[in-house]
Amino acid sequence: MTNSVSPFDVPYNELPNPKQVWMGKPGSYEEGLGKLAILTPEVVAKAASSEIKTGRRVTMGWEMTKLNYPNLNRQPCQHQIVPLLGGVAFDDIYTMNPQQSSQWDGLRHFSQTVPGQSERVFYGGMTSEEINDRSSDRLGMQHWAKEGIAGRGVLIDYAAWAEKKGIKYTTFSTHQVRLSDILEIAKECNITFQKGDILFVRVGVTKEWDTVMTDEQKKAYSDNQSPEHAGVEATTDMLRWLWDSGFAAIASDSISWEVYPPQSDVFLHEYVLAGWGMPIGELFDLEALARICRDLQRWSFFVSSVPLNMPGGVSSPPNVMAIF
Repeated sequence: MTNSVSPFDVPYNELPNPKQVWMGKPGSYEEGLGKLAILTPEVVAKAASSEIKTGRRVTMGWEMTKLNYPNLNRQPCQHQIVPLLGGVAFDDIYTMNPQQSSQWDGLRHFSQTVPGQSERVFYGGMTSEEINDRSSDRLGMQHWAKEGIAGRGVLIDYAAWAEKKGIKYTTFSTHQVRLSDILEIAKECNITFQKGDILFVRVGVTKEWDTVMTDEQKKAYSDNQSPEHAGVEATTDMLRWLWDSGFAAIASDSISWEVYPPQSDVFLHEYVLAGWGMPIGELFDLEALARICRDLQRWSFFVSSVPLNMPGGVSSPPNVMAIF
């Protein structure tokens, strides 16, 4: 008797429906894990033994106060310090939308269209009605928090490569990182992708926000009813490559990971999140990570991330670290 092949091992072109690779029974831990299920103990142990060599480490969480001028009616983080016992001790209170700064998009974040159906659905076929039902924690962040997200990370430093090539752009535009660019960078850096990798793409958003943009420009972005975000191109070829490469998660310093608004009829979020259950990280601060990669001439590292253990959570700060 032969073991059945995991849907995650089926080539993209052979998937019955590449927009709906749904795993596990509704409400189960397997469903809640999504594509993180490929981060088995063996995959994580191999990544740790091959990547942790020097002990140098860096985190990738941007300041929680950024974006201090968010868009899409998102509110800036509020931080209140509360005295206890007449000032003998202090507590603090955070009021935040994780989407405003570094965050993982969870499986409750984005839905997909279904042909012949008016209602959009989330991963596993979950509906908006179920998400609004606070008695249900199906697909919540608690599933990712139980074991965390750990494995081999790989950095594609598009921002540095584009600067070297003389390619000029603002990250608040529809500038696209092409699949051909990623493959060229990988070849130049001698990067070989492995199943279970966590892909990081540096576009340069946090650097531009922190060192180039004025307060007036940031406010103008916040007030813009039609914001533009540079990011990875949304094409069928990109989908095929992401799937066939076997990534467990993808992340970037860009606001939407993919270019926004969509420049084609493909919307990566509909496939990656709602279709495959793969975490998407956005607004990660990759500046220090990129510097260490350049110093060591190493573009892979061990990644450890512990999302918030919030039952029914939609997204979470990544609490993420790279170890070299």
